[in-house]
Amino acid sequence: MGKLVLTSFVTLDGVHQAPGGPQEDTRDGFEQGGWSVPYGDDDFGRFIGAVFDRSGAFLLGRFTYEIFASYWPKVTDPADPVASRLNGLPKYVVSTTLDRAGWEGTTVIGGDLAKEVTGLKERTDGELQVHGSGVLARSLLALGLVDTVHLLTFPVVLGAGRRLFAEGTVPTAFRHTAGSVTAAGVSIHSYDLAGRPEYGSYDLPENA
Repeated sequence: MGKLVLTSFVTLDGVHQAPGGPQEDTRDGFEQGGWSVPYGDDDFGRFIGAVFDRSGAFLLGRFTYEIFASYWPKVTDPADPVASRLNGLPKYVVSTTLDRAGWEGTTVIGGDLAKEVTGLKERTDGELQVHGSGVLARSLLALGLVDTVHLLTFPVVLGAGRRLFAEGTVPTAFRHTAGSVTAAGVSIHSYDLAGRPEYGSYDLPENA
């Protein structure tokens, strides 16, 4: 069975909305899109290239899918590690309203998410990768279907915008597996899902 791997960009205050450009996602009046772009140095590029090297298929939420579909088919350089895989590998978009998808190699899935994604993991040779897709990511985490999370935290606070781990996210524990910091200051950490959180207390014993 393939692994389901989530890669997400967030600010220090947890915002994941519109990292790639001013017009990428203006929902709720968001005007600070493109906040990740100034930090896209060689270290960042190498990490992202390595992630895409392990891809076998892509699973995207509708909003992220439409952003990707408007851009990546126009990038035709076969040496581009991201475009070559996004354009050439199977893509699955989760939507109950999308009838068909124009990006070649795309299948729309709209049934039982747990059943559909479990089947995709079983059929995928390599990683089944989720990029962005915050609503979908939270649903997959709640279902326990995510194996690994790559969380890239950028050294910026925005004070507004949609959060990746919004209020109501299912409590989840992770095990840290790798970490590094790029020259531009992006903190890259990888985690494997470890079930639900455990809790303790620093209170002193009553009889101490």
